[in-house]
Amino acid sequence: MEELQSAVVVVGAGLAGFVAALTAAEQGIEVLLCEKQDEVGGSTVMSGGSFCFTGTDLQAAQGIEDSPELLREDLIQVGQHRNDLRLVDRYVRDNLAAYHWLREHGIEFGQVQAASGQSVPRSHPSNPRRVIDLLHAAARQVPNLTVVTGVTADRLVQDHETGRVVAVRAHEGDQEFFLRAERGVVLTSGGFCQNKEMIAAFAPGKERALRLGGLGNYGDGLRMAWQLGAGLRDMPYVKGTFGNHPQAQSGHHTACMAVYKGAIAVNKQGRRFVDESLDYKLLGDACLEQEDALGFQIFDEAVMRQSVPGYPMFDFHRRITEGRLITAPSLEELAGKIGIDPGRLKKTVESYNEMVREGLDDPLGRKHLTHRFGSLATLEEPPFYAYPSTSAIIATYAGITVDEDARVLDIFGDSIPGLYAAGEVMGGFHGAAYMTGTSLGKATVFGRIAGRGAARAIA
Repeated sequence: MEELQSAVVVVGAGLAGFVAALTAAEQGIEVLLCEKQDEVGGSTVMSGGSFCFTGTDLQAAQGIEDSPELLREDLIQVGQHRNDLRLVDRYVRDNLAAYHWLREHGIEFGQVQAASGQSVPRSHPSNPRRVIDLLHAAARQVPNLTVVTGVTADRLVQDHETGRVVAVRAHEGDQEFFLRAERGVVLTSGGFCQNKEMIAAFAPGKERALRLGGLGNYGDGLRMAWQLGAGLRDMPYVKGTFGNHPQAQSGHHTACMAVYKGAIAVNKQGRRFVDESLDYKLLGDACLEQEDALGFQIFDEAVMRQSVPGYPMFDFHRRITEGRLITAPSLEELAGKIGIDPGRLKKTVESYNEMVREGLDDPLGRKHLTHRFGSLATLEEPPFYAYPSTSAIIATYAGITVDEDARVLDIFGDSIPGLYAAGEVMGGFHGAAYMTGTSLGKATVFGRIAGRGAARAIA
């Protein structure tokens, strides 16, 4: 196989890749979707499965009052005003249509939850493996869409006269060949969480974080675009996610966020060390500063009753089944099981309970369960629980500069003809931190935009 010809080539078969490829193929043109790994899915299948949408029928059914304006305000506030507002506005405008597109392709969502960075519940949970399987099945039914696995893209090829990206150089084993793209190339190749050198270069201080994202995520697409002069966005804000078990292995999602249901986070000394309502990327930063980069989420039976089956972030009973959630009838016994001084932990919880009960100001600044949502409650109903937690880089949320039409921009802000990007490989949308569900939401929104743009491009 020396050369494959197609109208559009999509590099990377995670959520953004499938969305882009299906959207492009819906225009009636030939589309080739290539994946480096032997299996499709990338970081998507290792995520918590949350999609951030606003104005959905599911929100309405739960009596949740949300609005595009509030979503925009939250995104900018969480991103600490470092977001590219063009991307934020496009997401706000297109997210509901993206939700309906997924529903039309058979994707189902569970009860909407409130999570990191949200003023109202807008995390729509779905099984990420199931999402990919459904989209993969849909792709198989489209005669003008070809999916190939085990093919590694390593260079972009430009027309010497126009500078237009016209092909992707790739290899399968020792065989090198070219994937020709008549109209455009869409990079949906994920981030670089598995690349130690890139993490050290762009995220110094995060070396102690676990790296649990897609096994093929070495920054291939980012580097290919970088070679052509593409700009980069949000690289200083690469962070790990708090709540992952310290013994987690790459490929297995272990994030538990009991803090967003009312738990507190303590370090090995039994002391709280952070405002638990913060974005879990910022919680991850705070955890890395603790001894052994380790924290414990401490909660009671009242929090346990808020477990959400099938939603990894809030499925606390699943963590018991996995043997990762520690329980005891008293705080003192719980402390003994996790190696914390019993008196210290009890005093920390009692002080927290008094603060909540008396309506006192929290020295660490906590006012809500998450962002601006939810009322605090005391932790006093036995049994008690502890979830060992550290910071893990599952996705890097930074990368190639794009415009609101998903066109890749060079370092001067000019578009690179024929090149688009969507999903984790693109930067600029999140800014300094992250709202739960916007990674998969962004992959869907900008995957559709990129696929549509590439399909309509004229060489």
